[in-house]
Amino acid sequence: MSIAMERTGQWIFSQDIPTDVVVAVGEAHFPLHKFMLVAKSNYIRKLIMESTEADLTRIDLTDIPGGAEIFEKAAKFCYGVNFEITVHNVAALRCAAEYLQMTDKYCDNNLIGRTEDFLSQVALSSLSGAIVVLKSSHLLLPMAEDLYIVHRCVDVISSKACNEANFPSRSPPNWWTEELTIIDIEFFAKIITAMKSRGAKASTLSAALITYAERSLRDLVRDHSGTTLRSSTTPNYSVDNDSDTRIKQRHLLESIVSLLPSDKAAFPIHFLCCLLRSAIYLKTSTGCKNELEKRISMVLEHLSVDDLLMVSFTYDGERLVELESIRRIIMGFVEKEKSVAVFNAGDLKEICSVPMQRVAKTVDAYLGEIATYGELSISKFNGIANIIPKFARKVDDDLYRAIDIYLKAHPNLDEIEREKVCSVMDPLKLSYEARVHASQNKRLPVQIVLHALYYDQLKLRSGTPDDRKSTQEDAATMARTQAQADVSLVKENEALRSELMKMKLYISDMQKSSQGTSSIKVPTSRSKGTFFSSVSKTLGKLNPFRHGSKDTSNIDDGIDITKPRRRRFSIS
Repeated sequence: MSIAMERTGQWIFSQDIPTDVVVAVGEAHFPLHKFMLVAKSNYIRKLIMESTEADLTRIDLTDIPGGAEIFEKAAKFCYGVNFEITVHNVAALRCAAEYLQMTDKYCDNNLIGRTEDFLSQVALSSLSGAIVVLKSSHLLLPMAEDLYIVHRCVDVISSKACNEANFPSRSPPNWWTEELTIIDIEFFAKIITAMKSRGAKASTLSAALITYAERSLRDLVRDHSGTTLRSSTTPNYSVDNDSDTRIKQRHLLESIVSLLPSDKAAFPIHFLCCLLRSAIYLKTSTGCKNELEKRISMVLEHLSVDDLLMVSFTYDGERLVELESIRRIIMGFVEKEKSVAVFNAGDLKEICSVPMQRVAKTVDAYLGEIATYGELSISKFNGIANIIPKFARKVDDDLYRAIDIYLKAHPNLDEIEREKVCSVMDPLKLSYEARVHASQNKRLPVQIVLHALYYDQLKLRSGTPDDRKSTQEDAATMARTQAQADVSLVKENEALRSELMKMKLYISDMQKSSQGTSSIKVPTSRSKGTFFSSVSKTLGKLNPFRHGSKDTSNIDDGIDITKPRRRRFSIS
């Protein structure tokens, strides 16, 4: 206490001596004494000695790190007045001391030595202290880096963060991730890189990245549990894309994505979808969006319909804004499954694995959810549906439901457009209940209804058991058999058409010849009989029931195959 009083007395006594120099730091002016300053600052000593003025009365130190507030503390140190060194001002004091050249060479226990001791013994001895010092160093660049303040802070933080992740010292275990959120993204990236070099686990890195993204982009990113953060708000879509806020958020998100570890299972799926929606909203670089899409496609079998919808719509859920990302995600998953099948030396149809079937059901359900939006074109609807291989769907009931919803939401489509929508579906792969519904669905084009009716009639006439009791493999086999029969019928029809055309030309030539001369030789009855008999044989081949399996002689014409209307697959 006596020493503090003595220093305070010296400071007060010095005010009775007229000041001989004014130090200007920005708009602040400090009337001081030269002899007190030059005793500890070599920089001010050189300014006075090298000045061309006989009596230098003004010194400009506007460039001093920390500004007027830090210079005032440095001046107090020169006068021997006590002040508190804290984790918040130690970095600025260290840089200001370096700027003023306040080393022990000119005074024992000078300001540089005092700040260095505080850094090593107090500030950098704890994770929280190192984080605060690093945060305060942001406005002191590049001097803070030149003095290795940033490097030392990053080294301490990365080391202690890894230790806390492996051996938590307090509750909750991830408390340290909250501490990191106050750091600027440039310093945060240095910490994550240092943690990677120390062998930190992917789960440790992901915990830090998730917390940092949720706090720094709180208006855009929601937490991985699916609930909105307390302070989050719906983004303003009227904000200019090039506004300072949008540019800052875009840079922040791109930096976070570049730091994601390679482990595909390190992040919750919902969090990745949140990042992708934010990237679409902020219009980040193509590389940023592609990286997120690739990560999502790697785990697509675990995505829910809500995750896909979150990427597709605006934050208010009113407008459908993005389908290209969804298309690329699904395509990436299908290509991955194909690559696995080829690598295993299997048929491409073997990609109909359990994950592929799960994705097919998710995509069909997703199409049903977005089908009600008027801005969804037929090409976009079909484009997403066709990405999934047809053999990946054992049953097309979910796809039929999506098509029915689309047709009801777009009532002004003509017959050709409705046929285009239905082209992504195979009517022969519908269940019995779905076919009954389709046969009574007035929204479907006539061709699809006929397919459904024809399939049921074919099964009745061929004596095949009810489709509800048969397997999907049996249905597919019958469909292929019928397709082959149809191809054969078309070929025979073309042959008959060719024979009829020849007959027509022959008769035309006979009429012309009979008008020109009476000596033309008329074909014999034998040749006529041969020609007409060949035509008769060709016509006989067109009987679709000649093999007996489709004989209808034992079928009562009065059978009513109309089924009661069911609404299970309709949105009406």
